[in-house]
Amino acid sequence: MPIKVADSLPATTILENENIFVMTEYRAMHQDIRPLNVLILNLMPTKIVTETQLLRKLSNTPLQVNVEFLQTASYTPQHTDSNHMESFYTTFDQVKDRKYDGMIITGAPLDYVKFEDVTYWKELCTIMEWGKTHVHCTLHLCWGAYAGLYYLYGLERNDLKTKLSGVYSHRIIKRNSPLFRGFDDIFYAPQSRAMGIDADKIASVPELELMAVSDEAGVAIVKTTDSRHFFVTCHPEYDADTLSQEYFRDLGKGMNPAIPANYFPDDNPENPPVVNWRSTGQLLYSNWLNYYVYQTTPYDVREIV
Repeated sequence: MPIKVADSLPATTILENENIFVMTEYRAMHQDIRPLNVLILNLMPTKIVTETQLLRKLSNTPLQVNVEFLQTASYTPQHTDSNHMESFYTTFDQVKDRKYDGMIITGAPLDYVKFEDVTYWKELCTIMEWGKTHVHCTLHLCWGAYAGLYYLYGLERNDLKTKLSGVYSHRIIKRNSPLFRGFDDIFYAPQSRAMGIDADKIASVPELELMAVSDEAGVAIVKTTDSRHFFVTCHPEYDADTLSQEYFRDLGKGMNPAIPANYFPDDNPENPPVVNWRSTGQLLYSNWLNYYVYQTTPYDVREIV
C-alpha cells in the first residue's frame, strides 16, 4: 500500500522519481474502497498445489480479495478429487454474466501440443474473448501466456528442442513500471517450459511492450500498453521444491531430464535448493493486484468494459 503524505512535501517528487508509490492527502480522501473480485482459471493438473501457490502471493497485501476458482466444462480433471472440484470450482456458464476486477489464467503441461488440438481450446478462447469486456485486468501465466498471445494477437510460440528448467536471472526493461516497484535490478525466477517466443515478435505488435527478459531464458514478461493484459512466462510463485518434484517425477517415468539449471547447489539433486525468488513472487503479484487492478478498476464493477 502507498504512504500518504502532505500534497506539497518536497520528498513526494523525489520518491515518485524513484518509483515509490506515494499517495497525496487529496487522493487518499477521495478514494472509494471495496473488495476486489478475482477469478482464477486453474488449468494445472495439480489443482491444490497451484491454488496454494497463487493464494499465498495474492494474500500478501492489505487489500480484501474475493477469489473464485474456474474450471473448464469441456475437460474433466484427472488428478484432483471430484468432490474438491464440485466444492470449490465453478464453470463459465455460472459466471459469464458477471464482471471481475482481475483474472488469472494458469499454465498447463501441454508442451508440443498445438493450441487447436487442446481439448478445451475453444472454451478457453471463449473465456479469453469474454474477458475483454468482463475483466478489468488479466494475468496470463506460462502456457496461459503463450495461449493468450496466440489468441489475442496471433503470435506463434517457438517449441524448444529440450525443456527449459531451472532458475534464471532476468533483466527489467521497463524500470519505471509500477509492476517492478521494490524489485532489484536483476531478479530471479524459475522457468519450466518447452516453448518460447522471440522478442521481435513482441515488438511487431504496437499494443504490446516487453517488460523483462532473461539472457538465457528469453522473453519473461510482456504486457499490453493499456495494462489490461500481462503475459508472464516465468514462475515466481513456485515453491522451493516445485522444480525438484518435476525433475524426480520425470526420472520416475524413465525419462532423462536435465538437472534444473542454477537450482540444486553444485548441481547435485541430493542438495536441497536455496530459494532466491520468493521476494520476486511476492512483489510481482502484490504490484499487479495493487497498481493494475485495485488502483484502476471501476468502483462499480458493472462499469468494466
